[in-house]
Amino acid sequence: MATLVLTTIGGAIGGPIGAMLGGLIGQTVDRELLFKPRGVNGPRLSELKVQTSSYGTPVPKLFGTLRVAGSVIWATDLVEHRHREGGKGRPTTTSYSYTASFAVALSARPVLSVGRIWADGKLLRGAAGDWKAKTGFRLHPGGEDQAPDPLIASAEGIGLASAHRGIAYAVFEDLELADYGNRIPSLSFEVTADPGPVGAETIVETVSGGRIARGNGVTPVEGFSAYGGSQRAVIESLADAAGAWPLMGAGVSLLSGTGEADEIRDIGAGVASAGDRSIATVDQAPRRVTLSHYDPARDYQAGVQVASRPGAGHRDAMIELPAALSAGAAKRLAEGALARADRERERRMVLAGWRALALPPGARVRIAGEPGQWRIAGWSLEAMAIRLELIRIASAPLPASATPGRVLPAPDEVAGTTMLHAFELPHLGQGTLAAPRLSIAACGTGAGWRRAALALSLDGGARWEPAGVTAAPAIAGTVEDPGGAADPMVIDRRNAIIVELAHAGMRLADADQPGLDSGMNLALIGDELIQFGEAEALGGTRWRLTQLWRGRRGTEAATGQAMPGDRFVLIDSVSLSMHDGVAAIGAAVAVLATAPADGEGIEAEAQLSGASVLPPSPVHLRIAAEPGGATRLSWIRRSRAGWRWVDGVDAPLGEETEAYQVRIVPAAGPVLELVTTEAGLTLPAGLTGPLSIELRQAGDHGLSPPARLTL
Repeated sequence: MATLVLTTIGGAIGGPIGAMLGGLIGQTVDRELLFKPRGVNGPRLSELKVQTSSYGTPVPKLFGTLRVAGSVIWATDLVEHRHREGGKGRPTTTSYSYTASFAVALSARPVLSVGRIWADGKLLRGAAGDWKAKTGFRLHPGGEDQAPDPLIASAEGIGLASAHRGIAYAVFEDLELADYGNRIPSLSFEVTADPGPVGAETIVETVSGGRIARGNGVTPVEGFSAYGGSQRAVIESLADAAGAWPLMGAGVSLLSGTGEADEIRDIGAGVASAGDRSIATVDQAPRRVTLSHYDPARDYQAGVQVASRPGAGHRDAMIELPAALSAGAAKRLAEGALARADRERERRMVLAGWRALALPPGARVRIAGEPGQWRIAGWSLEAMAIRLELIRIASAPLPASATPGRVLPAPDEVAGTTMLHAFELPHLGQGTLAAPRLSIAACGTGAGWRRAALALSLDGGARWEPAGVTAAPAIAGTVEDPGGAADPMVIDRRNAIIVELAHAGMRLADADQPGLDSGMNLALIGDELIQFGEAEALGGTRWRLTQLWRGRRGTEAATGQAMPGDRFVLIDSVSLSMHDGVAAIGAAVAVLATAPADGEGIEAEAQLSGASVLPPSPVHLRIAAEPGGATRLSWIRRSRAGWRWVDGVDAPLGEETEAYQVRIVPAAGPVLELVTTEAGLTLPAGLTGPLSIELRQAGDHGLSPPARLTL
């Protein structure tokens, strides 16, 4: 069509030479825009799902906001990290972890930012910009002045490292791979290349390098991936979905739908003959149009919207549009494509005067005295008149409502910063320990916190040794109201302890008497171990604990010593990271926890008192008079090897030998220190006045805390 038009115009203006030039230009227009042969397939939705690393893989040009997998363009070998635990009489265990550094190309067009990042389908970076793991992430937005990444430059050499100018890419430095089977995970990125939705005409203008100018009325999209080596295929995919066609004016632009139109008059017979109007049979148009797209409401997973009509026909049409569209916008495009296919079955041939020479191919026109609009699909010169071939333009479809379906997004909970607690507990398991045990509990101020890397120092932080990672997130917080002191021999029904947990996602529960007897609801407040039977939610993160069992596992000396602001930790074996033999009794151990949001890390310190390896203090100290006037001091031992009194007799010794140290401090006179190997002692004669007695059991690793009696 354009060949005939431009040949005629060129001949009228420049004679035979003008006609020849016009014909050559017209052939190019017909070949490339109007009557082009079927080319290679355009971008498909499946091409954006899987991360690649193959040579020759095209890098898409991204528009708006879209999720893209990207292509790995540089990587190092996996780096192995070793961590050893054990020693001092225990077998040594060596564990291994791995990290990797690599770069992923995202867009062959500059971008503004990267939002969420998925790794193997799980969020690595949340919508709030919080990281779920340590990544060493850096974004190079693709400017023409960007410098090489420093990591790549150090690995490859400054003269060999490409800056990848014009390519937006992301770099991960020492990404921890433990959660991904010790391999680089399949990553996808929510990339923003423009601050808002982008019109299809803008995309076409950019992809064509400005050879196709912006038109008007072409559907905007939230995001688009111009993928592949064929500009024409990209433009076709957009034009087909939006119902656009080329307008051949001073340049080339795209139009769609109805709009401003020139009026033409049919100078033929006045009433079109049967040969001047044709309507294809209804079965020539599709009965159903299916449009697939990326749905932002579904984390950019593929969505499908279908438009169908009643009546004859069995043809189906499929449109694959690699664009981010809401379900309603996609439904509207599908219905528009169906309506266009039906309306464009109608064609007209009209005779117009010479003024029609000014109308370019693709222009909208109205026929005088008739409703509706048409577009010029072709024309010819006949008997000094212009014969125009017209195609009916379908009106724009009304806004459509549609649902994206059930959405199951990856959980996106903010991790917050780490709350770290380090302490030594009496041994809670069976048997005895051969070396002091350091216990570490950690959680985050947000529900998304999972774990942190640990390091230990015995010299005040001058040198740190890796110590693995934290256990499962603990239920922890701070003491708001510690209540008061109470007798650990009976249930404390008078006091209530109010605690504030780290975040609202943490919950506490009640426990009945059998549950408490089996060890449920054991918690550390300050240095005292308690159990609670009732937990009442006070709103937000505050809880009220009652029905208290105090001074558990030999911590009765700390009963009533907790202060507001002290630690509260629910003791659970799955949430405690335990480290045996890291230092001797009396040493101070500094602990460093590092999670993605912690910067240089969170520190805590624990003083190893020996609570995990020393015997508990004896109990039930009694003074009784013996025949002859002597005074007998007796007691009952406790054992770190058997806390439960299951058979009504003495608890197992738990130490190599049984021995006790008795220290008698009279009001006047010298202090007496005595040693005995049985649970009783006859006091020396002549002791008068007030006395203070301290009793300790001697264990394999030292003396127990004192039991005191004042006379």
